[in-house]
Amino acid sequence: MMIKKLAIAAAVASLFSVPALADITVGITVSATGPASALGAPQKNTVPLLPTTIAGEKVNYVVLDDATDPTQASKNAKKLVDEYKADIVFGSSTVSNSLAVTEVMVESKTPLMALAPMNLPPEKGHWVFRMPQHNAIMAGAIADDMVTNGVKSIGMIGFADPYGESFMAEMKKAAEAKGIQISVTEKFNRADTSVMGQSVKLVAAKPDAVLIVASGTPSALPHSTLVERGFKGRIYQTHGAIGRDVLRVGGKALEGGIFVSGPIIVGDQLPDSHPLKASIKTYVTAYEEKYGAGSLGPQGGHLWDAYALLAAAVPTAMAKAKPGTPEFRAALRDAIESSKDVVGVHGVFNMSPTDHFGHDERARVLVKVENGAYKLMGKQD
Repeated sequence: MMIKKLAIAAAVASLFSVPALADITVGITVSATGPASALGAPQKNTVPLLPTTIAGEKVNYVVLDDATDPTQASKNAKKLVDEYKADIVFGSSTVSNSLAVTEVMVESKTPLMALAPMNLPPEKGHWVFRMPQHNAIMAGAIADDMVTNGVKSIGMIGFADPYGESFMAEMKKAAEAKGIQISVTEKFNRADTSVMGQSVKLVAAKPDAVLIVASGTPSALPHSTLVERGFKGRIYQTHGAIGRDVLRVGGKALEGGIFVSGPIIVGDQLPDSHPLKASIKTYVTAYEEKYGAGSLGPQGGHLWDAYALLAAAVPTAMAKAKPGTPEFRAALRDAIESSKDVVGVHGVFNMSPTDHFGHDERARVLVKVENGAYKLMGKQD
């Protein structure tokens, strides 16, 4: 009798530990803590804002923190796939962590909505869609502004990691296409507490401008050091560096800095005709009602956009298979790849077999830091 009772209890417990077949399970791993928490915390905060049903089906969200550690991100991915039977995974917050997650997704044939702009070979990119803008699109906006403002030479300092290397490679292509000379290139690590040596070399090279390729609060370090060393040229930063925590850490040193960003950061400054104006307002309003005025971290918008693509794809996938099955995961991947004109808060997505980013120039703006806030730049700025 005791054995029978234990068996029944175990069976009941299993019903609560494994999602029902009809439920859609979304696994999420983000860097809610660690050096990239400025990116991951707003992504984690966005999850409670998401609808809990899609096309009449219940959605279960399983959120794990990888603490900005690629090894932990990989462990989280395996847990989401093996234990929670995730139909799709969102994550992670950095390129290095997202690359680690990708390996698990490819092996398990589970679609991944990466929250970092990583480049992948075709054989691995099949299951992976990227929510942030491709670095080439963002580098192109910076290069255009440099030409408009007479910049002939630039220096670069970036993370010694896949994000830094990828963006600097795209910037090199964009600069060469515009006839802009790259006079010096330096690197630093996310956990570094000083970049004085690199900054001295950058200032000594006397470029017209410097591009900082970093993300989260560590991006403020080279910016403030360059200002401290007396650099007077234009200082540019990438979309990875956007956020109120960066403004707080950088303080007055960031004044006049130019950042490329998704439109979400200046949604209230966009013209009413902008295609993202309404969607940005919806997200920002929901986020700030829950977390307070001025609390928005734009990187959370990438997770919001991942949901938008998922919601658009689910009805098509549901017509072919039930959630919780390999067939549904494959159908979901195919439906996401066919997404057209899905409006998010960072851009309008048009995916294809050869483009798993899906963005165009509507996904970028240039902003300047003025009085501790971001101001939308015009052509004459």
